[in-house]
Amino acid sequence: MTADRIAARPTMAKLTRSTHPVPVYPEKILQFGTGVLLRGLPDYLIQKANSEGKFEGSIVVVKSTDSQTNEFSDQDNLYTVAVRGVQQGQEVVENTIVSAISRVLAAQTQWNDVLVLARNPKLQIIISNTTEIGLNYVEESIFQHPPQSFPAKLTAFLYERFRSVGGSKAKGLVVIPTELVTDNGLKLREAVEKLAQFNELGKLFTKWLKFHVRFCNSLVDRIVTRPTEEDKLALENEAGYEDDLLTFTEPYHLWAIEGDDRVKQTLSFAGPSTPQIIIDEDINFYKERKLRVLNGTHTLTMPLGYLLGLETVADEMRHPAMSKFVEQLMLNEIVPTVPDYDIPGMDKAAVAQFAHDVLDRFRNPHLDHLLLNISLQQTAKMQARNVATLQRYYEQFNTAPKLMAFGFAAYLLFMKATREENGQFFGEIPLSGGGILNYPVRDDKAGYFYGDWKTVKEGDAATVDAFVKSVLSDTTLWQADLTALPGFSEAVAENLNALLTEGVEKSLEKVIA
Repeated sequence: MTADRIAARPTMAKLTRSTHPVPVYPEKILQFGTGVLLRGLPDYLIQKANSEGKFEGSIVVVKSTDSQTNEFSDQDNLYTVAVRGVQQGQEVVENTIVSAISRVLAAQTQWNDVLVLARNPKLQIIISNTTEIGLNYVEESIFQHPPQSFPAKLTAFLYERFRSVGGSKAKGLVVIPTELVTDNGLKLREAVEKLAQFNELGKLFTKWLKFHVRFCNSLVDRIVTRPTEEDKLALENEAGYEDDLLTFTEPYHLWAIEGDDRVKQTLSFAGPSTPQIIIDEDINFYKERKLRVLNGTHTLTMPLGYLLGLETVADEMRHPAMSKFVEQLMLNEIVPTVPDYDIPGMDKAAVAQFAHDVLDRFRNPHLDHLLLNISLQQTAKMQARNVATLQRYYEQFNTAPKLMAFGFAAYLLFMKATREENGQFFGEIPLSGGGILNYPVRDDKAGYFYGDWKTVKEGDAATVDAFVKSVLSDTTLWQADLTALPGFSEAVAENLNALLTEGVEKSLEKVIA
């Protein structure tokens, strides 16, 4: 804490319901998770609906990680969402006090209170964001206080709900996991059903679960972070109160939920005035669009940006050559391959608009989106996000995509570890002012590439070509033989050889010329 901050804090009142009176609404939502994504997207949107008189419901939050909830109770469960960024060329600055959370319960010490909530007739919705592995099935008793895994906690809660309402159809619930897992709703349902069977909860409960509890696949898209200490102080000075739960986010936000008319009726916080919340029986268009355009571009550009010595996505967009590469790659090679439904909102225009929104997001100077964080499990991401895009490009244009080939070559160079320490692999980048920058290669395939790169001899194009063919033909990596795509292996090898012999900056300038 800086001296300026120590001096500034005593002059401010803490954000509470005394300093900022707000309406009290009935508890309609149970939320598992206290993280910034939930605070900055679902809870923020529910707050917006409350302020417009559309939902008039509050959220009870369950915290599973520890029993400390004072960061919320000290502020009467209020917090600020600070939106900063650029949207369609316009600077966006917005502060919203979120009062939608009524209380936060610690699962470890207040599990009985959580189960009591199951009997609340006004409860309608359950939202979660645990972790990617948080939806995994764990064989355990749901009668522990509390159960250990999230699916077991949810099963215990639903069983208590079933017992209290006598299997009533009218008291069923809508469950919306927001974890970044494909078909998250289906996966969570499967885990709950297995736990019901393991715990012998009976056929009537299984029937109620099947017909009256709706598990929805969902997609969340918004970058939400905690502010830096400097930004926190500036925002508190601007707002005039102290907020230890201050949440920092970009303007763009989307919450796509797979659901039918019953789901739409229950989620009354969504409607024509909230186009950021999409409820549809099929949300695959939104999943595919995000996976290919946003995530796929990140994966194909991150290695190149990092090899240039850049640190964040915003740094990439400030670099003249790199920003040009990002834009050309996204708009000219990725966007044309994204499948569309040829209906308004799910057509080529919607894909193109999303791409321009993503470019605005990449340029946001207020978000420190570190390239090295994006590099985690780069190989698996390359397969999941870009192999289908590459194949679709060939189907449409029957030629090697110039920029994808260059991005793939940069990825291979980024994966070149030069040393291993205790099972951790490290690459290195020569710095312009002299010296070497070492970076971790955090990828399950780091050892694979560490071995294969040893076959490459400096200045020997033939060994580069053989290395590239070996990697691209490995179907265990790509679920496809990428050497079968005419000219792609040759283009990647040529680009990789240029990166090795001419350097990253010079090679990039040539490819975007």
